[in-house]
Amino acid sequence: MNFNNFNNFINFDNNINFDNNINFNNNINFRENVGVGNVTKQTTQPIVTGTSIIGFKYRDGVMLAADNLASYGSLARFKSVERIFPVGEFTCIAGSGDISDLQYVKHLFESLMIKEYYINDGHVLAAPHIHEYLHQVLYDLKGTTYKSSSIATGLGRQLMLPLLRKSIDGREDEVTEEEAIEIVDNCMRVSYYRDARSLNKFQRAKITAKGFEITAPYSVDTVWNE
Repeated sequence: MNFNNFNNFINFDNNINFDNNINFNNNINFRENVGVGNVTKQTTQPIVTGTSIIGFKYRDGVMLAADNLASYGSLARFKSVERIFPVGEFTCIAGSGDISDLQYVKHLFESLMIKEYYINDGHVLAAPHIHEYLHQVLYDLKGTTYKSSSIATGLGRQLMLPLLRKSIDGREDEVTEEEAIEIVDNCMRVSYYRDARSLNKFQRAKITAKGFEITAPYSVDTVWNE
């Protein structure tokens, strides 16, 4: 902490300057009251981050997976961070990158769902509505979104997305839940083998017409002597 000129601004490790901005991955531009007027917060150098997530369609719905590691720089610091959370009854969101961004987005949705439940008019926010809401919050007409039957973020785009496309693309209506779980386990195993920021402890989310189900953290078998 730098206490120089403390009356003018606070500078933590030369990363956050409340006189200026906090930048969330150059994508999110939030405004909120912090005492005197509104300021724009932006974080250019996220400190605690999560690695890849995967998601894909299968016969009965959608499957998501994310490990439970949040890295402090290159240190595998927090090993019980849940990066998948539900929104409403039929949607789950998984996030990679800056954990503080994910926590803020979760806070936004918790506030939004409280308002929805308070109105209690019989209507619920479905996945398309939540997708559009995220588009407006994250990009504010300055970016783009897309849809796909299989998706991965981070290093997973190189490691796991080819496996997903090979297993899923063109077979979305054929893949059973058992096959989907096997695909998840295989992808997360490859991620653990190849990604130094991953952990062999992850959660899997299943979203179907009956609702969502998020598993407790679990691990997969690994082999290192072959």
